[in-house]
Amino acid sequence: MSLNNGCVKGLLGGLCLLLMAGCASTSNNSDGDPHESMNRKIYAFNDKLDKSFVEPVAKKYVAVTPKVVRKGITNFFDNVSSLNTMTNDLLQAKGLDFAKSTGRFVVNSTIGIGGLFDPATSMGLVQKKEDLGQTLGRWGADEGAYLTIPLMGPSSYRDIGSPVMGVFTNPLTYLAAVVTIPASLVSAVNTRANLLDATRMVDQAALDPYAFVREAWRQQREYVIYDGNPPGDEFDDYIEGEGDAAILRIY
Repeated sequence: MSLNNGCVKGLLGGLCLLLMAGCASTSNNSDGDPHESMNRKIYAFNDKLDKSFVEPVAKKYVAVTPKVVRKGITNFFDNVSSLNTMTNDLLQAKGLDFAKSTGRFVVNSTIGIGGLFDPATSMGLVQKKEDLGQTLGRWGADEGAYLTIPLMGPSSYRDIGSPVMGVFTNPLTYLAAVVTIPASLVSAVNTRANLLDATRMVDQAALDPYAFVREAWRQQREYVIYDGNPPGDEFDDYIEGEGDAAILRIY
């Protein structure tokens, strides 16, 4: 998964919502979070692992890897994930979006040299990600209980299958392990590197990081499920995110 401008705006939007509501530390933890005790323990484990290992590796990666190279790597993995988006466009009966996603994938895979460059965006084929959780949400599935998944972060009963589908729709999955495993590690480190600034803001701004991450994730998921027009949401201007919840996956 990768960071995009929408993801950062989603994180900023979540922060604005919590601060304006005055609930950064007490955000009605019983609402939809029956597994809070377990979730908080898993959050603490994920956070400790991230701070002691993943984040330091990401910082080293940023220090030794030129920005243009990191951008190319991000573009490549974004392009690979297009197959997951295309599949879910079909499952959601979004014919036009499917055509655009397919066109974007073809352009970036060819003119963009295997996805290392992103000429599709300049052609008006802007990236828009879809996943299984969004598909289920589109057809009326409720979020269900909130979950924190070890090594992955926020999820829910509805969304827990999204990473699994993402694996099966990723063409790199079907290559030899000597390719798949290094590629997955590079993707994880590159994604974490893209999140350094956003997660620093969480550490500095949130009185209760767990509650902040949970509510920001929920707001962002509602936004993408309703394609930017969640019903009755008075804070649309703050949550202009699209794509997956990569900004929060490390928690």
